Parts: sequence; C-alpha cells; structure tokens
Amino acid sequence: MLKYRLITTFILIPFIIAALFFLPPQGFVVITLGVCMLAAWEWGQLAGFDSPLQRAWFALLCGLILIVLSVHAYYRPFRFFQPGGLLWLSMVWWVSALLLVLSYPTSAVFWRHSRPLRVIFGMLTIIPFFYGVFVLRQHGYEQNHLIGSWWLLYVMLLVWGADSGAYVVGRLFGKHKLVSKVSPNKTWEGLIGGLLTCALISWPLGRYAPMEVSSEKLFICSVIAVLASVFGDLTESMFKREAGIKDSGNLIPGHGGVLDRIDSLTAAVPVFACMMLFVL
Repeated sequence: MLKYRLITTFILIPFIIAALFFLPPQGFVVITLGVCMLAAWEWGQLAGFDSPLQRAWFALLCGLILIVLSVHAYYRPFRFFQPGGLLWLSMVWWVSALLLVLSYPTSAVFWRHSRPLRVIFGMLTIIPFFYGVFVLRQHGYEQNHLIGSWWLLYVMLLVWGADSGAYVVGRLFGKHKLVSKVSPNKTWEGLIGGLLTCALISWPLGRYAPMEVSSEKLFICSVIAVLASVFGDLTESMFKREAGIKDSGNLIPGHGGVLDRIDSLTAAVPVFACMMLFVL
C-alpha cells in the first residue's frame, strides 16, 4: 500500500504543478471541474445514493452549477451576485461543520436520515471549493499571469505539509485524542505538529515566492486555513463513519478516492481565499 501511495504521489505532484503553471486559466478550470464532479460522484454515497445512476445525476447537477459559475465569473454581463458571496457562505458552512463534528454523534440525529440535508452539505463542500480555486487562480492575472498559480500552490503545499507534519508528530508523540468519536487517530499533538509545519512552510515561501503579500498577513491566513483543513478532513470522516465506509472511492491507487485527497483542501482553499481577499 505504501508503495502505491508513493508512486501515485510522485506522479500527481508534477502533474498538478504543470497544470498550475503551464495551462491557461480555462484549461485549469476544466481540470478542476472534472475533479469536483468526481468528488460529487463519491459524495453521492455519503448522501445515501445507492444507485450509480443517482450518483451520476448528482455529479452532473454539480457540474452544471460549476459551469454556470465559470460563465458568471468570466463574462461580466452575466454577473448576478458578488464574487465573495460563495466564499462567505463557505465560511459559514465550515463553522457549522465544526459544530457538527464537535457534537457528533449527537449532531447526526438532525441529518442522519435526511438525504436532502446531506446533499446540501455536499454542495456546500464542493461548490465553494471550486470557486475558491477559480478566484485564487485568477487573482492578479492582469498584472502577472502566475501570481494566482503561486497562491494555489502555496495553499496546497501548506495543507499537504501540515497534514504530513501532523501525521509524523501524532505517530511519535500523540496521546491526547482530538475528536475521538470521529477520527480516533487524530491527536492534539498532531495538530500542534501540523501548525509548526505550517509555520516552517509559510515563512520561506512568504519571503521568496512572488505572491506580493505581506508575510504577517500570509501567516495569519495560513494558520486559519490549516485549522480549517483539519476540520475539512474530520467532516468527511464523520460522514464516512455514518455511511459505514473507509474510503470515499478507489480511483487513486493507495489513496482511496478523489474526495479523500481533497477533503482538507475543500475547507482550506475557500477559507484562505476569503481571508486573503475579503477579510485582511
């Protein structure tokens, strides 16, 4: 299993970097759209869709909404809401998700048997993530085509690094459970290790990467984004526990499903974008 994880990682990371820096924004949007539709397909089973046809319809519905958002963002005549609206909505959703996770399993009484609620939760997870990726990739594009690429790469490295740091520190020193009823392997020591890794990544990249933002502002947003990423991971774990499954899918060898790989980013990306662009 570890071998497959390493091989897949070494293939995916160069592919992601190439897509960020060499594809035009429209091409990158198409790839992100595909990733989000696959994530929606996998969320279908968390929402209680047993039939592959039902899951396909849910994925197509999400894809249609994301295409409308893309058209809305690219063409000014079609703009009918403020660009930050979805990002603020995402902030509300992840605060709510935090409360659901902390009060689990009591909180599950309110949504366990409600498929519409679980569908809404999936849309609140996937759609703002797509929009956050879009907004970050487009940021500063008129002045420098690659500023947005650096911002997105920074968030990805931040989340992956914090996740790795939390895993290592948690395995070596973890004793105090973070939210044992949702994910018994996560510890407070691991969370601290992830935040320390976040600081180690944020300082050199904030200083030397061409992102045109103050290091203090970047550090504050980074810490908040990493904390959001933890609860993004925990939220998916909560829904998987209720659905009785270990992985959201098996599309990526050694890594499970697409949703398993982007669960932390679904929270970190829109929260980071909202903090950077509309709060600080």
